[in-house]
Amino acid sequence: MTAPTKHRVVVGLSGGVDSAVTAHLLKKQGHEVVGIFMKNWEDDDDSEYCSSNIDFVDAAAVADVIGIEIEHVNFAADYKDRVFAEFLREYQAGRTPNPDVLCNAEIKFKAFLDHAMRLGAEKIATGHYARVRQNSTSGLFELLKGLDPSKDQSYFLHRLNQAQLAKTLFPVGELHKTEVRRIAEEIGLPNAKKKDSTGICFIGERPFREFLNRYISHAPGPILDDRGRSLGKHVGLSFYTLGQRQGLGIGGVKEKGAQRGGGAHEPWFVARKDLEKNTLRVVQGHDHPWLLSHHLVAQDVSWCAGQAPAPGAYAAKTRYRQQDAACTLEAALAGFALQFPEAQWAVTPGQSAVLYDGEVCLGGGVIQVAAP
Repeated sequence: MTAPTKHRVVVGLSGGVDSAVTAHLLKKQGHEVVGIFMKNWEDDDDSEYCSSNIDFVDAAAVADVIGIEIEHVNFAADYKDRVFAEFLREYQAGRTPNPDVLCNAEIKFKAFLDHAMRLGAEKIATGHYARVRQNSTSGLFELLKGLDPSKDQSYFLHRLNQAQLAKTLFPVGELHKTEVRRIAEEIGLPNAKKKDSTGICFIGERPFREFLNRYISHAPGPILDDRGRSLGKHVGLSFYTLGQRQGLGIGGVKEKGAQRGGGAHEPWFVARKDLEKNTLRVVQGHDHPWLLSHHLVAQDVSWCAGQAPAPGAYAAKTRYRQQDAACTLEAALAGFALQFPEAQWAVTPGQSAVLYDGEVCLGGGVIQVAAP
């Protein structure tokens, strides 16, 4: 039996436990491992919300324990041009983008990959919960779901292409999160108990509306229900997303709802955004017809195999935290269409529709239109 090939692997060390265990596992397998800490945001480094400096200290401490070198690399200019500018454009257009998808495609597996190759790397690795395998029949590299269903991150990685997948390792994708934490404690990693980061990379834990306020022009306008009645004022359409329940400022009209035939205690949800009239439309009840879609069209498409899968039956996610939903794939102008036998809730333009064939992530596109 031939010994596994040993590589020079550059690992993206974020300061979190997943990337730390990734570096440890690769070193244990005999690879030559180098760590890189990616700095992607620097507009307000000194604020209470920006944890970049703390994360670097944690990443450096991890590198020390594992016994590898670490380099601090600044990708902030690339990030601003390739991810943040697009993020703002989408919000200004009334859509809800997913910057993590863009960050993976443009920074972690493009700018970072290029930098790693310049350092003489043969492979890169990150702490994502996903897997890569080469199909023995076609020779193509496939992106697979992580083995821990509650942590699978293939949704965020669906824009990776053949060249990127061929050079990428995801060691923790083979493990459950509990096992990753156990390994971290066993080898004495200083961040073994560090909580997982939440929120968008460049926003961190800060209030989202406060952050967007600094970058996006906004005009207040009316909030109308599905019958055209005025319920109050919104603070700017960019600050709302379909399916949103909190922060609408219209809780006081619930009792009126009872008098006019709505459910007295049903919560209100954002259902539509009319940019032309600067109007926010809301409905009462989680299963209101305006919140349900059987059909969507996606554009700005990316397929892992380099070409579209054949039309037919698959499964899809229209948001990260949801079960795969059965669907039928059809070709559409500059993209694809999906038909769902069961209605999908709050399908949101700007988010990604990601297609699966069992455990294989095929790719996806950006949702343009959702329809009943």
